[in-house]
Amino acid sequence: MLPSFQKQRQNVVRMPEKLTVYTTLIGLLNAKNYNCGGEFVEMLVRNLKEALKTGEYENARIMVRFLSDLVNCHVIVAGSVLAMYDNFVEVTLEDNIPQVGKELYEKKEAEFNKFKRQKIHVPALRVWSADFPHPQEEYLECLWAQLQNLRSNKWIEKQIVRPYLAFDGVLSEALQHTLPQIIPPSHHEDQTYPLPHVVFRMFDYTDVPEGPVLPGSHAIERYLIEEQLSRIIHTNHRERKDCAAALLSFPTKNKIPLNYMIVEVLFGQLFQLPRPPYLEIFYGSTLIELCKLQPGSMPQVVSFLFTSWFAYHLSNFQFRWSWDDWSACVEMDPELPKPKFIRETLERCLRLSYHQRVVDTVPETFENLIPERPQSNFKYEMEGASSMPGTMVAHQLIASIKSKCTPEEAMVLLKDLPNPLSDEENTEEGQIWLLRTMFEVWRTHHQMMVVLVDKLLKTQIVEPSAVANWLFSSEMQPEFTKFYVWEMMHSTIKKMSKHVDKLQTDLDDSKDKLDAARRKKAEGLDLVGDEDMDDDVPTEEMVERMEERLETAQSQQKRLFLIIFQRFIMILTDHLARCEGNGIDYNTPWYKWHHELVYKYISTLESLLFTSDIDFHILEIFQQFCALRS
Repeated sequence: MLPSFQKQRQNVVRMPEKLTVYTTLIGLLNAKNYNCGGEFVEMLVRNLKEALKTGEYENARIMVRFLSDLVNCHVIVAGSVLAMYDNFVEVTLEDNIPQVGKELYEKKEAEFNKFKRQKIHVPALRVWSADFPHPQEEYLECLWAQLQNLRSNKWIEKQIVRPYLAFDGVLSEALQHTLPQIIPPSHHEDQTYPLPHVVFRMFDYTDVPEGPVLPGSHAIERYLIEEQLSRIIHTNHRERKDCAAALLSFPTKNKIPLNYMIVEVLFGQLFQLPRPPYLEIFYGSTLIELCKLQPGSMPQVVSFLFTSWFAYHLSNFQFRWSWDDWSACVEMDPELPKPKFIRETLERCLRLSYHQRVVDTVPETFENLIPERPQSNFKYEMEGASSMPGTMVAHQLIASIKSKCTPEEAMVLLKDLPNPLSDEENTEEGQIWLLRTMFEVWRTHHQMMVVLVDKLLKTQIVEPSAVANWLFSSEMQPEFTKFYVWEMMHSTIKKMSKHVDKLQTDLDDSKDKLDAARRKKAEGLDLVGDEDMDDDVPTEEMVERMEERLETAQSQQKRLFLIIFQRFIMILTDHLARCEGNGIDYNTPWYKWHHELVYKYISTLESLLFTSDIDFHILEIFQQFCALRS
């Protein structure tokens, strides 16, 4: 029976929306064969402990829910589930109460009532800047309110399908099992735990014009439906068509405003900080499939999203949009959210179309928000360039490249050019000079700059720290709030982190091979003539060189983060002082926060940068970041 049980467990993890079907099956098996039910419970407990030990927290959460529902099927004693909850109270309690709340309330009310948490991190995870019209609640706070609501309704909900009720006569006669003690593994510094999040809301019942009523924000049905939709997305996120079809085939779709809830869940994931669970393109392509399957009923609000996705959405629908609804933003300060959103969306559209198409599509009233035509600014082809030093060589070089010259032939042309940084050719200052020159040539072509910076980093012509110093330099200050600047910054951080990760993986693999070879030699298993294997085993000197390269890369990574945070502190301090001097609100739209792979350097940042003498508002943002992992 064990292989069959293992298959059932895998099905539960992959399709938790069918959980109650499987618990009913196990309940009926247990009623017929007590030992059979005991084997399944033992197997599930073993798998739960292993999932907790290996950090598979989502699988562990579903298995705890499965164990909870087995109480309803008279497989597990209610008191032993409460003992498990007592051990897991900080991890899984609130998430699994809906499955078994009514049963525990009726049988173990006193113990059940003893079970309720700092929210420093919440401002860093908010999507909207205000709580109107929809409040943004920390996910456990919202779930607790939903549970309190469920409790006031005597633990009766209308969403969970409970097939075991049809077999209550058989199940109630079955012998029950007591769970063994389940204790979460000890905390380890290297363990990565799921990040907290804020519940994303776009709709309430007033937004649904007709049809079924949308469950309230604090109704447990809202949580249960959203959780099931999220699991459908997780199961089908690699196939957009299957995902769209599965979402629209939701079991209780006739009882809820399904389209609104699907859109809210998809957008909630897309806006999730610090990053969405899946690729941005998945959400765009899935929403397009949903619009194709139900073109007349998907909410119009599908149009509000990240600029990158929205541009993709527009390009798939001939750039049709209700532009008149946004006409007021034309007269606003271009740094305010609405005009900034329009401009950055049109900037993204240029990557998916061409400038004239965008100009012809957008109403003339939006002319001031249309980006400049992306083109190069080659000074050697401008009027008066003939008197500039190097003009003749520049034209000769272009002609040589067009005729497919060799690198050596190109260098012959370049060797006599004046170089203001000839003595500092390979220094960071020379790298920044190169980046400034690139910006001078491609100032209006943001996509080209993003690509070129990526290539310069990949070929190691410039270092990540040079890119960071250039992006925070005074000449880039007018560009600071433009999205392409942050795209380059994020790309630089990501590339640096990937480089460190690769060096770490290579070093670990080499150490493992070297250790295995040493053990083999010590055990006398070293085979004469096994030359291919010997070639694959690194030497101690090779491992030492790899360690040195890793230390160098980690030092560069730390320096990159220090530069970014130092410049942030300087810019924010200047901003706060300027606002205070002018008597205006410091909390402008761009006064926001950045989060990525910096937690390993928390102690360094705290001791060198985020000290008690800096402005409270800056320190508060850093404390929000720290609270995500506390």
